[in-house]
Amino acid sequence: MKLRTQFGMTLIELMVALAIGSFLMLGAMTVFVQSRTTFRVTESLSRMQETGRLAFSIVEPDVRMAHYWGLTTLTSNITNRARPNAPPGIGIATTCGTNWKINLDEAVDGSNNSYGFGCGGTAVETNSDTLIVRRASEVAETGGLTGANTMRIQSVRGAASSEIFVGTTIPGGFAAATSETHRLLVNGYYVSRTSSLNGVPSLRVQALQADGTIANQEVLPGIEDMQVQFGVDTDAPGTIDRGAIDRYINVNNPMIDPTNAAFNPNVEILAVRIWFRVRAERPENGFRDTATYTYADQVVPAFNDAFRRVVISKTIYLRNARPSS
Repeated sequence: MKLRTQFGMTLIELMVALAIGSFLMLGAMTVFVQSRTTFRVTESLSRMQETGRLAFSIVEPDVRMAHYWGLTTLTSNITNRARPNAPPGIGIATTCGTNWKINLDEAVDGSNNSYGFGCGGTAVETNSDTLIVRRASEVAETGGLTGANTMRIQSVRGAASSEIFVGTTIPGGFAAATSETHRLLVNGYYVSRTSSLNGVPSLRVQALQADGTIANQEVLPGIEDMQVQFGVDTDAPGTIDRGAIDRYINVNNPMIDPTNAAFNPNVEILAVRIWFRVRAERPENGFRDTATYTYADQVVPAFNDAFRRVVISKTIYLRNARPSS
């Protein structure tokens, strides 16, 4: 029986196979690394977008209801309200400034590129705006009232007087059939350089509590800056263009400051435009933030760090927009 000669792979064939396999492996690894990098970038951007949307979902309902006082739409008819330049009025404390809680004439208020609250904040970002929203709770209180220090508004329709009061006893002269009791709500939003997440900035709020005190609370981590502008109508009442936004102004504009000589009582705030600059929670290897951020009245130079950022804005129209008087 004749044996057949068998041949194996030559060294050249083996080297060619290894070279082809190496190229295929290199291509597969390149695709994998690029896909992983794309996934990380997409995840980071999606997370920041989600943070921005969540921030607006918290702030927007509050802002939209600014200037809601229950049955009355006339701020001028609410007694016991007081402006900051008036003597201290009704209230448990003036922790955030004189008449900070009862300055209903400024249902939306704030400070521009500074922290204007009289109460101390937590690691305040001083270049950020603040926003104050004053209003009544949407749902009227019924039955027996509780909370000896709770601040409330007893409201009546039409031209009859409404009143801010503290406690559980409804002021005299208000009939249950024609008036409603609502809690007074005041929230002052600001940005902090710290949060419950180590090294991450946050949106915080100075909020009026049921016991009449002000609580400094974290709203959401990841917010690095907040800028605010008001959409205002400057036309005189009764004119053809009354009721339309003429311009957007910063929150410290003299025309809406009752203590300023340039104050215009005809100005009506119809909308609030808010910008949030959202920062990623963690730095990203190989990334450098070289962008210049231009929004509101800000021109922010490049941070040149490893954190991704995105600016998200929204315009919120006030449902109960009215002049203060």
